[in-house]
Amino acid sequence: MHGIRPNIGQFSQQLLQVFFVGLTIGVQRNVVPALAESEFGVPADSFTLLMAFVVSFGFVKGAMNFVSGRLSETVGRRKLLIAGWIVALPIPFIFLYAPSWAWIVAGNILLGINQGFAWSMTVTSKLDIVRPDQRGVATGFNEFAGYGGVALAGLITGYLASDFDPRMSLFAFGLAVILMALLSGLLFFRETLPWARAEAAAHRTGVHGGPQPRFPENVSAHPSTWEIFTLVSFRHRSFMALSQAGCIEKFVDSLVWGFFPVYLYSQGLSLVDIGWVVGVYGFVWGASQLWTGPLSDAIGRKWPIVIGMWTCAAGVAATLYVSGLVAWALTAAMTGVGMALLYPTLIAAIGDISHPDWRGSSLGVYRFWRDLGYGIGALLLGLIADYFGALEAGFWFTAAAMAASGLWVALAMEETHARINPQSG
Repeated sequence: MHGIRPNIGQFSQQLLQVFFVGLTIGVQRNVVPALAESEFGVPADSFTLLMAFVVSFGFVKGAMNFVSGRLSETVGRRKLLIAGWIVALPIPFIFLYAPSWAWIVAGNILLGINQGFAWSMTVTSKLDIVRPDQRGVATGFNEFAGYGGVALAGLITGYLASDFDPRMSLFAFGLAVILMALLSGLLFFRETLPWARAEAAAHRTGVHGGPQPRFPENVSAHPSTWEIFTLVSFRHRSFMALSQAGCIEKFVDSLVWGFFPVYLYSQGLSLVDIGWVVGVYGFVWGASQLWTGPLSDAIGRKWPIVIGMWTCAAGVAATLYVSGLVAWALTAAMTGVGMALLYPTLIAAIGDISHPDWRGSSLGVYRFWRDLGYGIGALLLGLIADYFGALEAGFWFTAAAMAASGLWVALAMEETHARINPQSG
């Protein structure tokens, strides 16, 4: 039976897994970029080199999202989740022993594989077991748990690195998280592919209740990888609008990951204070998804995405006009609210118009473009900041890109919520 309540035990296990995934990536959100020069030898004002570790993460994670989405429909969700945690095991040792920044860049290749497998499977598994009218709630809870973990890890490692050896702090915390995640996944995480197949059978036999989703027409009964890739990337107007929005919104996260700690450190904030500012962004983003997810179930997907894109643009730009811990925390919170409005809603919208037979693949393609935004955004941010000789140029570029992307969604996306805009005929 589909639904959160009948599957609350497994839903809770999926939340725990994505929390661990968030903790794993959050280890790098504060200490690593702030100490890139002193600990890992990154030259001052070499912004492109600084962002290389985000670039490697983004391109690898994007590719792994695509691969895992397709594989999940044959080998299942659980095996890929476990594989993601096994790949992550060397990462804490790289923090401890890395002799140069190149090792951190290489370590983020492993992190990208881990995230592409593990986080992708928590999202896909939730959409397998919930009802269509619960997709916003499910994705909201998923991203709340994940980005709550990101924020918490950044804050904890900031305190640990201030009181103890930074490398040993990252090693001990990271290894403990990965081992707990692997153990809990092996013991408690269940395969959810049968739920997706049952939903697909209900659509095929005409017994699926409720409004008919706006599935794309002229899609093969058993679409190839290339057919799904082109459909979600550019052949379908709404899919294309959602995919570009997912890609561009990651520019914000690249900025917060790579530039925020360096910018705030240059303004005189301590590692602990930076942890709080970056943590506010993550906590607000995570916690707000508890209401933005259900909001999109109630009012639809399109306008929460558009308003979220524009709110992020305003929050990023405002960061350059204020000063002080409280003021920066407020602009970080504003950016976090914008991310909360758009982030789970984009995933829910993709799920709305993806047939259960190929939902894992379509989510994989969307998440390919979305997390490729890490790599594209980080590379462009580094190049632009190097060209203008200032971090601030990256902030302005990100704000402009978010504003333009929101306009694209407003003009091109069709509402995807089946209750609000069902398939006619």
